[in-house]
Order: sequence, then structure tokens, then C-alpha cells
Amino acid sequence: MNVHSADSGTSGELERVLHTGPFHLALRAAIEARGLALHRVRHRLALRGINVGVTSLSYWQQGARRPRRPESLSAVRALEDILELPAESLLRLLARTDDGIQDRPASRSYQTLFERSDVLRMLLAQLGSPLDGGLHTLDHWERVRIGACRELLSRSSQQAVRAHRDGVDRYLAIHHGDPGCAPERVRVRAGENCRVGRVRWSTSAQLVVTELLFDTRLRSGETYVFGYAFEDGTGGVSHEYVRGFSFGGGQYVLQVGFDAAQLPVRCRSFARTSAGARPSATQELTLRGESRTVHLVRHPAGPGILGIGWEWA
Repeated sequence: MNVHSADSGTSGELERVLHTGPFHLALRAAIEARGLALHRVRHRLALRGINVGVTSLSYWQQGARRPRRPESLSAVRALEDILELPAESLLRLLARTDDGIQDRPASRSYQTLFERSDVLRMLLAQLGSPLDGGLHTLDHWERVRIGACRELLSRSSQQAVRAHRDGVDRYLAIHHGDPGCAPERVRVRAGENCRVGRVRWSTSAQLVVTELLFDTRLRSGETYVFGYAFEDGTGGVSHEYVRGFSFGGGQYVLQVGFDAAQLPVRCRSFARTSAGARPSATQELTLRGESRTVHLVRHPAGPGILGIGWEWA
């Protein structure tokens, strides 16, 4: 039997967490999927000449401790076989450790994602936030509205995130306006499960950074869902909307809608490896429905930049 042969609900969750991590959640899901008590897991390890106590196994699946010593890593390799998991699946998750931040996906620095990364760093410093906010996105739906004057009117987001360290209680949302944007006039609206905290902006860089405060502190591995919006309408003619991803691994859906009085003559989706790079992976898009929208779906998304561009007559 392999990971696909359990019941569909359990199998789907196990496959997902084996891909996204963190290690302790993947180990726990695998043990539960096989219906094994920890003393049975310990016994099967012992039959292979590997001695790991029930307490250690319990700590590993709770995230209280991580197997690090060579003998512990040998035990993890044996667990992959005992729990009928793909080879290296648990060891790969263990490898995602950097300076005490657990199971963080592949990342890219803000410097590569924003042309004015110096300004962004300054704004983040004013908010006392590290460049790594401790969260990575599992699922992100974003809707952008372009107005009758061809301006970016608003963008709203619904996100599901996972913490990769303990104590995370906020998300830093970044809005990059079009040329001519007046950041001091941009309004931030909190949706479900969050509230607006401090807001900082830079007129020269057309940047707005805001705290979205959660009503709880997340532990490493916990997930959270929240929504928010930026209401702009202050910039000049808009030609594209892009989203930078510091971390990879989640799904991203971007929908751009246009006013019926001002429709573009061409739309396309694209990717960029960095802010200054040429677009790649371009795809022509067709306006759909009465809502006059185009969209892209990427899974996994990032690290890097995704966007939709359009041309006016």
C-alpha cells in the first residue's frame, strides 16, 4: 500500500501536508492515516534495530522536538518505510530549517521582488517587523478592479496562511500603487478575522504597508484565514498588476475586472524572476462574462513575481 491507498479524505490531507509541511504535522498525519499507536510505531522501529522511545516520537509529532542526530535521522528514514511514505518525504521536510525557523518554503528576498526594496525595508523597520514575517501563503484569491479612467480602483484579498514559527499574530500587507498614486489617500479595509493596525507609506515609492492584526497568536504549523482590501483610485493609467511572492508553494488566483466603458484591447498573464527581469511564461487572456474579467491561476506560486498586463487602444 502507498500514500494513495488510504481513504480519499485522509489520503488527500496526507499528500498535502507531505508537500507543504511542517515535518511534525506530516509525521502525525501519516501515523494517523496508518492507524498506528505510538507504541506500535516504536515496536516496528525496534524490529529494525532502531531504538526510539514513545516520548521522543510524541515530541516529534507535536513539534516540541526535531530529530537531528544521525541515529534520529536513520529512524526517520525507517519511519518513511514503516508508514508507507515516499522515500525522502519526511527527510525533505526536516531539511527545511533555517536559523530556528521551522519548515519554511523556498524563499526569495524582497530586494529581488521590489524595485524600491530600500524604501520597503525602511517601512518594515518602522513597524518593527523582520523581513520574514513568519508566515507563508497556502491559498490566495485576489480581485483587482480597474476604473472608468483606467485607474486601479481597488484590490481585495482572501488568504489562507501557515505559520512557520511560534508567536505570529499579524500579517504585513503591501500595496504598490501606479505612478501618480497618493499613498496617504489609499484606504485599508480589514475583512474577516483581522483588524487594521499601524499604516506606513512612501509617496516617492508609491508604497503602503499596513499591519493586519490577528485575534490569536499562531503556533508553528497552525493555519489562519483572513481578508482585507486596499481602496486606491489615486494613480494614473494602469497597465499591469503584479504580485511578488517571497515564499513558494501555495496557490494564487488573480482576477482583474474592467469598467464596461473602458476595456483593454489585449490582456496577458506573465511571470518574472525578479523586479527588473523580462516577462516570461506569457499567455494571452480573453475577457469573460458580464463582469469583464480575466484571471490567472498558479499552483504552486512563487517564489518570484506573477501578474497580468493589458494594453489600451
